[in-house]
Amino acid sequence: MTYHDIVKEIKGGTFRPIYFLMGDEPYFIDSITHLIEKTALPEDQQSFNQTVLYGNDTNMQTIIGEAKRYPMMADRVVIIVKEAQHLIRTIDQLESYVQNVQPSTVLVFAYKYKTLDKRKKLYKLISNGNVLLESKKLYDNQIPDWIAQHLNQKGYKASMKACVLLAESLGTDLSRIDNELKKLELVVPKGGTIDEVAVEENIGISKDYNNFELIKALGEKNFTKAMTIQRHFASNPKDNPLVVTIGLLFGFFVKLMLVHQAKDKSPKGLASLLKVNPFFVKDYQTGALNYNLKKLSRIIGYLRECDKRSKGVGNATTPDGELLRELIFKIIYT
Repeated sequence: MTYHDIVKEIKGGTFRPIYFLMGDEPYFIDSITHLIEKTALPEDQQSFNQTVLYGNDTNMQTIIGEAKRYPMMADRVVIIVKEAQHLIRTIDQLESYVQNVQPSTVLVFAYKYKTLDKRKKLYKLISNGNVLLESKKLYDNQIPDWIAQHLNQKGYKASMKACVLLAESLGTDLSRIDNELKKLELVVPKGGTIDEVAVEENIGISKDYNNFELIKALGEKNFTKAMTIQRHFASNPKDNPLVVTIGLLFGFFVKLMLVHQAKDKSPKGLASLLKVNPFFVKDYQTGALNYNLKKLSRIIGYLRECDKRSKGVGNATTPDGELLRELIFKIIYT
């Protein structure tokens, strides 16, 4: 089952005997755990029938004992084990319970940053009739689409540029992104569109002066626009760290090299090759027209040199804003 399948089932009032939520992305684990904690039982039944344990403060015998309890004036008992990864050495003791579950119990393991060995008996047992979710980290290029989908499920539309701005500024921390999206949900009416203006006004991310716009300007060889953004970055260095900008520029120009070498240069083919949203393919096509492979090789060298200087190698005095100004000039004119 996918994350969305699990959420839909829970919201529909169907609960499985065991939820084993594992993996590197805590957001999906926390989200499902919280949903079960809040909805599996009415609030007035939770005090006697819902128990939250922590893996670093309990053991498997206690957990299994709690899971075997019968509900008191309720339909079910809910046992939630948070930070369950601390039980990694004894988790196999769960096998006996999985083979003979208490049907009136919902047992949840939030097993963050670890996974069960798929070759072991426990994994196969839990897979049968229960929920076993491996929560994987999303890649950078997946974040804008995830934001759009997340908002859509809550009844909002979102412009792709707004999603990109959020992803660029907030990174891959889904919990942080979700918190920022909640701010937008408070000011944009249900059914409305969250665009870059809403992002700028409510989250403080500039819609005009950001790495996305800088990359676009460089791809178009628009020196005036690139320098306007550079001046904004120089005036707000904490909000626009050079190391982040260099990393994003490096990724962009490496992808332009891939465009030149691609056999399938159709928009769909390039989107697949570059692992980018089709929305951005045109920017890469424009960049590839403006920079040939020989020039791109030089640009990669400029970026590496700038990266070293930004870290103090061969440079003790030049500020980041000036380093970026020099870099932009070299990229477009040399």
